[in-house]
Amino acid sequence: MNFLMRALACFPLWLLHSFGGFLGWLTYVVSPGYRHRFKHNAKLAGIAADAQRAAVSAAGKMLTELPPLWMRAQGRALPMPVTWAQPGLVEAAASRGRGIVFLTPHLGCFEVSAQAYAEVYARRFGKITVLYRPARKAWLRPLVDGSRRREGLDAAPATLAGVRQMIRALRRGESVGLLPDQVPPEGMGEWAPFFGAPAYTMTLAARLVQQTGAAVLLCFAQRLARGRGYLIHLREFTEPLPDDPSQSAAVINRAMESLILECPEQYLWGYHRYKHPRQHAGQGEA
Repeated sequence: MNFLMRALACFPLWLLHSFGGFLGWLTYVVSPGYRHRFKHNAKLAGIAADAQRAAVSAAGKMLTELPPLWMRAQGRALPMPVTWAQPGLVEAAASRGRGIVFLTPHLGCFEVSAQAYAEVYARRFGKITVLYRPARKAWLRPLVDGSRRREGLDAAPATLAGVRQMIRALRRGESVGLLPDQVPPEGMGEWAPFFGAPAYTMTLAARLVQQTGAAVLLCFAQRLARGRGYLIHLREFTEPLPDDPSQSAAVINRAMESLILECPEQYLWGYHRYKHPRQHAGQGEA
């Protein structure tokens, strides 16, 4: 697998995206369960047919663009152009000195956002720590873990220790990033509306903000056509977060919906967003 990933990392982004588009459609055609879930989720959100078709391709592109990101050597620049559409929002949020919580749904290339932040902003505003769920397959863990720990970028596992790591980072005035539309383990979330249907939603994002007073920025990296790189969009998070966990989860879900509807053709509609949470794997998980 390492050899394959390194080989794919040598290909230009436009070619990886072309292959990814084919892979996305192949998965859609051969997997009835995935296709049903994709259509169901997109229908709930009222997504037009043309955007749904584009999203089928985008799901495959999300996979094939990983090799150049994951296999990039430590210290080397990103191998594709990345532009920040609203850089002033980062500087304004960092100037408060309370840290930044970046909230990103499964939209566009969410893997590139943290790496781009580390490359552009870490020396000025401190590193960014991203929450991640360790790979279930043992052979994949070293590859995934290594890709998410590099200069200016750290990773916190979805455990109690990882949550504490993120709180410490914010209290140092650094940044953290997480995907609040990811289904958390049982006991670590609340049921809240997501495009009109109940979805088990993490409470961690609200807790981080409430415990540290950190600024919140909504973020997604739009995949540009013909392999021209990515455009990172930022939005201010303006709605107050209630103390009640279910209400704050609903507020965050509404913010994710607004981002997704800006670029529905790049959302991962096949993600099992409305599933019941898995049970705790053991003590200390978050």
